[in-house]
Amino acid sequence: MTDTLLDVSGVTMRFGGLTAVNDVSLTVGQGEIIGLIGPNGAGKTTFFNCLTGLYVPTEGTVTFRGSVLPPKPHLVTQAGIARTFQNIRLFANMTVLENVLVGRHTRTREGLLSAILRGPGYRRAEAESREKAMELLEFTGLAAKADHLSRNLPYGEQRKLEIARAMASDPGLLLLDEPTAGMNPQETRAAEELVFAIRDKGVAVLVIEHDMRFIFNLCTRTAVLVQGQKIVEGDRETVQNDERVITAYLGAPLAETGPDQATGAAPVTGTDPTEADQ
Repeated sequence: MTDTLLDVSGVTMRFGGLTAVNDVSLTVGQGEIIGLIGPNGAGKTTFFNCLTGLYVPTEGTVTFRGSVLPPKPHLVTQAGIARTFQNIRLFANMTVLENVLVGRHTRTREGLLSAILRGPGYRRAEAESREKAMELLEFTGLAAKADHLSRNLPYGEQRKLEIARAMASDPGLLLLDEPTAGMNPQETRAAEELVFAIRDKGVAVLVIEHDMRFIFNLCTRTAVLVQGQKIVEGDRETVQNDERVITAYLGAPLAETGPDQATGAAPVTGTDPTEADQ
């Protein structure tokens, strides 16, 4: 049996009278790749934000490695969860190497005084961080562009750089928000290989994606969100053959499919206003 790494129990997120995520539970085991799919506005990115401390859930708990996560992003990163974003958020005027070095900040212990004095401890920590960053650039195929400005990278390589920066914090769980958005088929295949390689390093992955082929090639389990509710979770066959999933992607209202058999939750109205393209 796979050891549970992430345990999300009954997470609900409301914005005033609007329920964006409603009573969603999910587990991710050590070494698993889990998918999260759903139509635009389903609440997927909002759910990620609840896991990473950007939002404090209205209800429910998020437990990682047996401890409830503090509702602050930097503490979540220290605990061992890293993420990428749907919209690339690199430091455009910094080099590729510098972007990855930023991701190491939660794993370095040198303070302001040490940085000012630049003593032996600081220089040693700086050298170790550079070595780790270059290893990650080798891993993602970006080592030859370490000194390039990140804004000058092709789109697909910017996506890889975001993953390298996230991996720099030595996570046990990596959250990927639409890692293949805007990619061509060749770049998508490369992204798929990279996710498998990350899993082989012992890092579990939870991924949001609209590319169904990408998701089903990667994931052992996939959960489906519709209007903030998890309507089904299972393997490829279970998800593809579920009538509620088919109906949701064809655009019919969830209410027309009958009571929610997956969670027993009441119908949810509205979507998260911060998640216009999710």
